[in-house]
Amino acid sequence: MKVHSGIQMIHQYFATCPKGLEGLLNTELQQLGGDDIRETVAGVYFSGDITMAYRACLWSRLANKILLPLASFEAESQEALYDGVREIRWEEHLSPSGSLLVDFIGTNDTIRNTQFGALKVKDAIVDCLRDFSGERPSVAKRDPDLRVNVRLAKNKAIVSIDLSGDSLHRRGYRVKQGSAPMKENLAAGILIRAGWPDIAAQGGALLDPMCGSGTILVEAALIAADIAPGLLRGSFGFERWLNHRNDIWLELREEAFVRKKAGLAQENLPEIRGYDADVKVIRAAEENIVSAELDHWLRVSRKELKDFVKPTHKAMDFGLVISNPPYGERLGEIESLKLLYAHMGERLRNEFQGWRAGVFTGNPELGKQMGLRADKKYKFFNGTIASELLMFTISSEAFVQSRVEQDARFSKNDEERNAAEQKVKIEHKKEREAALSNGAQMLVNRLQKNLKQLEKWAKKNDISCYRLYDADMPEYSAAIDIYRGQTQPNRAPQLYAHVQEYAAPKSVDEERAAARFAEIEQAVPFALDIPDANISYKQRRRNKGSNQYEKLSERPTGDLFSVQEGQAKLHINMWQYLDTGLFLDHRPVRLLIAEMAKDKRFLNLFCYTATASVHAAMAGARYTVSVDMSNTYLNWARKNFALNGLSESRNRLEQADCLKWLEENDQQYDLILLDPPSFSNSKRMEDVLDVQRDHVGMIHNAMRSLAEGGTLIFSNNLRSFKLDSDALNAYTIHDISGRTIDEDFKRNPKIHQCWLITH
Repeated sequence: MKVHSGIQMIHQYFATCPKGLEGLLNTELQQLGGDDIRETVAGVYFSGDITMAYRACLWSRLANKILLPLASFEAESQEALYDGVREIRWEEHLSPSGSLLVDFIGTNDTIRNTQFGALKVKDAIVDCLRDFSGERPSVAKRDPDLRVNVRLAKNKAIVSIDLSGDSLHRRGYRVKQGSAPMKENLAAGILIRAGWPDIAAQGGALLDPMCGSGTILVEAALIAADIAPGLLRGSFGFERWLNHRNDIWLELREEAFVRKKAGLAQENLPEIRGYDADVKVIRAAEENIVSAELDHWLRVSRKELKDFVKPTHKAMDFGLVISNPPYGERLGEIESLKLLYAHMGERLRNEFQGWRAGVFTGNPELGKQMGLRADKKYKFFNGTIASELLMFTISSEAFVQSRVEQDARFSKNDEERNAAEQKVKIEHKKEREAALSNGAQMLVNRLQKNLKQLEKWAKKNDISCYRLYDADMPEYSAAIDIYRGQTQPNRAPQLYAHVQEYAAPKSVDEERAAARFAEIEQAVPFALDIPDANISYKQRRRNKGSNQYEKLSERPTGDLFSVQEGQAKLHINMWQYLDTGLFLDHRPVRLLIAEMAKDKRFLNLFCYTATASVHAAMAGARYTVSVDMSNTYLNWARKNFALNGLSESRNRLEQADCLKWLEENDQQYDLILLDPPSFSNSKRMEDVLDVQRDHVGMIHNAMRSLAEGGTLIFSNNLRSFKLDSDALNAYTIHDISGRTIDEDFKRNPKIHQCWLITH
């Protein structure tokens, strides 16, 4: 301790902070006027007079605590701890009639828990004051007259006055919070690392597409308007400390108020806006912004990530897009979040060229899904979670090149090499053609004829996947579907084929059926001119066991891709499951739902991968609820929502037996899709489902959940199905089966039946 100018004593202080912020805190304390600054893990030492300590409490955006060390000593035993604390002149710091709170951190062989350590420290302080005055101070659980901090490490105790009181990250404005709130000082550190102070000074905007309860937005505004983060706090730890200089403190507060007024009066305050799909956290953000007295400036609104675009109410030439998106813990979450991050990268690419972007995540691998090269990475800790801030410059050069872009940049040698490869490919195709059997050649001709007709229709109607062939030639009894999909948002689409053999009747010789399927395998890649790796074959055979469906080309790690259908992107997996995740015959039904769904409450029963719910949400449904028993399908549905930038806050997924769920449901919906399987004996169901037998009861229960003026869409794929109109005569029923059969399924008009049912 030394005297400065004969007026104030110079002390050494210790500012604690989250791990990863030490360097930033060092710089901040220098700017605030600290001397003799030295970093350590999770904190920074600095020296200065009491004015400097108060200024740090009021202005530090990064510190948790400002501590004034009083003594350090060896404390190998509880007796040594007591004696060391007892020797401090506590009567200089706390009135004997005052209240006390002790924070104890650390253990050793004899002090094995922090509660015991805090008790020994309290006893020493109480005994000291009682010996001094005969009075005994009280112990406070909160808001004490003096807060004491003791750190025990390697048998050495450091005893400090806690000048802050509650942690400085508690600014006082956050009255509501979301499910995983970010601490205010961590948010400030992220903004400083992201370059926000300079961007704000230049008039750049700040947008957060997943703002949660608004912490990043408020901290950004405090920085931009030069507002001291401690101004809204109710109190600090030093205010009832016996050595407190209230005259100095009041002067510092007044200076901060003047700076706040001047900061908010600036004409060029930057635009700061936040969005979130969850209306509850938007309401929380609004309350926090009001509490921070910034509601005349900051704006938040409910918006799905799919709708995140640059605002148009004023020119915004540059700025910072920054967010703390979810990063998941369970595998199902991680898989859907990959698609969410990819969608965010696509939004940045399409809308924010020339801007900077920062993504703070506890799972940096997810950041790679954005298709952007991070030009800087900063390590932080969010509590105990090691995290990174990934910084991007949004430009064409920063995005991982698509195959088309790479092809466009081929050199002359590359072109020559490609020409040689093309020549080899042509020769190989000739060899394959010569090897085709007569039957395979007939199938090739039929496939190419269908392709010529349907490709025109598909292109005209923006259809990326359709049924090419449906047992047109009885001897080649299979369904062949075409998918044009992308493995990544910035990759050129590829052509895929999904081939499913129909079960042959018992009269057909097994060897002959197998030979015919081998001819299908010859014909498909040749007719479509696609590699074998892009074709999935699924073949039915009469086996002795219960397995009646054999996958000839199972690729659990094969390409997963997405296709475009109307406004929706849908996730396709052709190799791991019997179906691909998308029933192509129901395309018109899904597009009809999109036409009807705006502002509607939509219920999707037996939802499968919730593709209809995605269509409804993309079309502006008020909210959607999707019910299915299969956790596999519901995780798939999560991927579909994430792929489209849709959150689960307004698109709820329910794992349940649909029949039981319907019986117990007491909510009303404006639009319901009831598309049950023909038959199901799942172990998770209480009863066996038979759509012919059970459809009347299902429809009655569904109509109980249908609001007045609403519509139930009922469909199924049982070819022999007969609707019991007499049992359902209380409702208005329209058979729309014909209008829900598209061009690619007209060869098989009984593929499904569909009705509109209203009260």
